Amino acid sequence: MSHDDSEFSPARPRRSRRSSRRTWGGYHRTLRVLRRACRRQRRVATLAALGYFTLFLTLTVTAPSLMTRPAPGGLPTGLLLALLQLPVTWLAVILYECTARRYVDPLARRLNGYARPAGADGERRP
Repeated sequence: MSHDDSEFSPARPRRSRRSSRRTWGGYHRTLRVLRRACRRQRRVATLAALGYFTLFLTLTVTAPSLMTRPAPGGLPTGLLLALLQLPVTWLAVILYECTARRYVDPLARRLNGYARPAGADGERRP
């Protein structure tokens, strides 16, 4: 026979869906926005560098006649595109830095301005 103690605990009133939704403000909202900005920044910089590299590899496989055609300066087009990978990578790094200064750093400064809630960093506060 099981023991049912439901009669001893008071029933909690049902909340509507709208009232049970938490509104994250202050520290938690800024942290969430900061994480989203960092993810977006990484994706854009990664896609810029890897997108060019993928384009280069795709052209190498699908259009070898284009890649062997001489480009201005006497170099083959494939070699010229391969040499352009380094500047494209540097451009992705510069894009990453510029977006960090413009979007991510202000969010991080705002987050540092908040007093951290107890337990936010995994430690207890006295």
